[in-house]
Amino acid sequence: MLISRNNLLILVSNYKNLLLQLNYIRRFRTFLTGISCFICLTATAQSFSLKNSGSTETIPFELVRNLIVIKLKINNQGPYNFVLDTGVGYMLITEPSLVDSIKIESKHTVTIHGFGEGGDFEAYITNPLKIDINGVTGNNVSAAIFKKDNLGLSAYAGKTIHGLIGYEFFSRLAVKINFSDSTLTVSDPLDMRYYKRGAKIPITIEDRKPYLNTKVTFANGTEKQSKLIIDLGAGHFISIENLENKNTLQKKAISANLGVGINGLISGTLSRIKQVELGKYKVNDVIAAFPDNDKNPKAIARDGNLGIGLLRKFDVIFDYPDNLLYLKPGAEYKKHDEHDMSGLTYYVFRDDFVHVIVDKIEPGSAGSEAGLQKNDEIVMINLNPAAEMSLQQIDDLFKSRNGRSFFLLIYRDKKYLPMHLTLKRRI
Repeated sequence: MLISRNNLLILVSNYKNLLLQLNYIRRFRTFLTGISCFICLTATAQSFSLKNSGSTETIPFELVRNLIVIKLKINNQGPYNFVLDTGVGYMLITEPSLVDSIKIESKHTVTIHGFGEGGDFEAYITNPLKIDINGVTGNNVSAAIFKKDNLGLSAYAGKTIHGLIGYEFFSRLAVKINFSDSTLTVSDPLDMRYYKRGAKIPITIEDRKPYLNTKVTFANGTEKQSKLIIDLGAGHFISIENLENKNTLQKKAISANLGVGINGLISGTLSRIKQVELGKYKVNDVIAAFPDNDKNPKAIARDGNLGIGLLRKFDVIFDYPDNLLYLKPGAEYKKHDEHDMSGLTYYVFRDDFVHVIVDKIEPGSAGSEAGLQKNDEIVMINLNPAAEMSLQQIDDLFKSRNGRSFFLLIYRDKKYLPMHLTLKRRI
């Protein structure tokens, strides 16, 4: 069904909880602590295993706006798109329509309190599901199913995302992530071919999530031993938390909205840090997020969060059973990374995935100087229809080169407006 422009703008105005500048997905993480006690009641040992013992399976994935998206079947239905996320302790189904599609016979409702800006909400907790992923099968894996889409991942990704899967997938297997050819290699730990010349880094598994200890060197030369959660679902490079003196550690920083937490929007700054050590590798000039002091209690004391932006510089092997992480430099290891230079946050309207809508414009940014406004629709970029581009392609354009100019055709208030956007490096 086609949506009129007028109705589209009305619907967009009601989409206020979408702030998915989602360089990290944080608000559902608090939700997980609320559901863990319910899932533990129904699960014995939740895990995945190979259908054929001793085999090695290859699973293709798609990297969508720094989210690893794999396909899986549930109860012989699908395939469905799930984000692979080491920051998730329990399987989540974020697409409410799956309740009927996967024919869940037994489920009960729980109420989760204090979730982001939206207050309380309800979710179903399922009995164990039949889950299949390219020769890998689930064992006693239950899930929480949102009764309402509280994350908006599909609008952020530009394609339907049905849920997230994490700890259970990694708990008993070795999982190799090859970013250069977009494949996962999955085997029993004894059968995995580990990197001979890579780094072998000890990790701990705490509260169903992986952590490592490393040294972070800030822009002013200050060094800090840091405990970081290794978070494939976080699109940023690194996040440094709970610093009382963060302003003195930064040379240049910009204010930014970093996501949404249990008490609302997470504000903070983006800057660059001098170096992050990962085993024998030292990554320089790393883009870092510095959230304002987070007063929410955490089950595990930590200094920050290592995201996929930094991990994708390597080929990676997670070996939870042996508490090890293996890294080998990949195709992007020496790449100098840029942050968005447009100052725009945008998403697609999920009913059709073709309308690219501006959600936020950072003050003083290229987008602000070009005159863009919230709820503008980007119709064309350099005469190319935005509806025919993925959000990842648009992201890449807006990070491409300082000073690069684009012609934009914008739809606003039933009028088409030509604009010129000139990218401006901010950090």
